Amino acid sequence: MGTVTEYLSSVSAANRGPLERIVDLARELAPDAVEGTSYGMPALLIDGKGFVSVIETKKHLALYPYSGQILPTMSEELGGYSWSPGTLRFSVDNPVPDSLIRRILETRLAAIRG
Repeated sequence: MGTVTEYLSSVSAANRGPLERIVDLARELAPDAVEGTSYGMPALLIDGKGFVSVIETKKHLALYPYSGQILPTMSEELGGYSWSPGTLRFSVDNPVPDSLIRRILETRLAAIRG
């Protein structure tokens, strides 16, 4: 069992689904991603670089694309979410659409592999 898998098994049942969905999409886009840690968080890594991390906090769920360049370019689409350049915050009641998650992940993947 890897770092991400172990972390997700510890997340509350109510929050696990949306986080697992992001990880599943990431694995679909980058089947070569491996589990590890980056910046102290369980993460999927590509070529040793952080690809994506998802975390449960007391107040929200968060997606970390390991880049401060991606989310600002999507600011219009992120209007319904709390975000900063390196973090997208959401909840079970306000999940991120798969299409937006894919764009974030594809952009990060291109940055790593480009």
